[in-house]
Amino acid sequence: MKFKLNIKKGLGILALVIITNVSFGQQDPMYTQYFFSTQTINPAYVGTWDALGFMALTRQQWVGWDGAPRTHTFMMQAPMRNDKVALGLSVISDKIFKTNQFGIWGDYSYKVKMTDVTNLRMGLKGGFTNYSNNLTQYGIIDPNDQLFQGDLVNKFIPNFGVGLFLFNPMYYVGLSVPKMLNNDITEDNPNNFVVQAERRHYFLEGGMVFNVNEYMKFKPTFITKVTQGAPAQLDLSANVLFLEKFWIGAMFRTKDAVGIIAQFIYRNSLRVGYSFDYSTTRLHNYNSGTHEIMVSYELRTLKELVTSPRYF
Repeated sequence: MKFKLNIKKGLGILALVIITNVSFGQQDPMYTQYFFSTQTINPAYVGTWDALGFMALTRQQWVGWDGAPRTHTFMMQAPMRNDKVALGLSVISDKIFKTNQFGIWGDYSYKVKMTDVTNLRMGLKGGFTNYSNNLTQYGIIDPNDQLFQGDLVNKFIPNFGVGLFLFNPMYYVGLSVPKMLNNDITEDNPNNFVVQAERRHYFLEGGMVFNVNEYMKFKPTFITKVTQGAPAQLDLSANVLFLEKFWIGAMFRTKDAVGIIAQFIYRNSLRVGYSFDYSTTRLHNYNSGTHEIMVSYELRTLKELVTSPRYF
């Protein structure tokens, strides 16, 4: 007999709360500063910086709750000499309770010029996830539960994704499926259970910048995430840019959290961002919030220096 176990729903009380109130079965890491970390879900975003760029991001979710999600991400992207092709790399470490996922992904995008200022990039993503879940280390009620009699260690899961990204200096719209394959892990043991390791997710996102005055700009953004068998989740944010150097804003995630976002830009190349989420569910009784820190740097030649920062 086969037993099914969804890894992102997890095991035990913690995972039950996650899936009921927050995750809706979604297995890809979430980011509050998604409008600057789009590369993790959309390969077509690669090349939009028009420079060799690096980004590091760490997300500590539900601080104070043992086993809560911890995500560490590194990204880089680089345009090629012909200006149409760009390449990228993403490395993601995601840990939830006893589940560890480590992924390496390569990105390719090709630019199609739509107008003098608007471009469409088409992207491909390919890579793998190394998955481990130490089932025997869970504190379970029934020690004889057959679902917890074996460990899943160093399971290799390849996958690929696609994306589109339409943008100009003042707005963007992106559509992507970062993992096209639905991957299961079948463990050869007396219980013969199946882990639903990866499910196809669909992402639609967009944003626009409005000039308020010569010192201030306003940027609303959104991202919606959909996967089979789970309700859609919508993130909304509103940010204000002061003097082309300081972003400050707020966010709302349906049936999950509200939060604040801030970012400092130095010489249009170095960015340091921070966000804080506060759960709007009963989870707020058991943790002190979610912290996310982002640092990025764009390496440009003197010829490539710009007078204003990127807005996305």
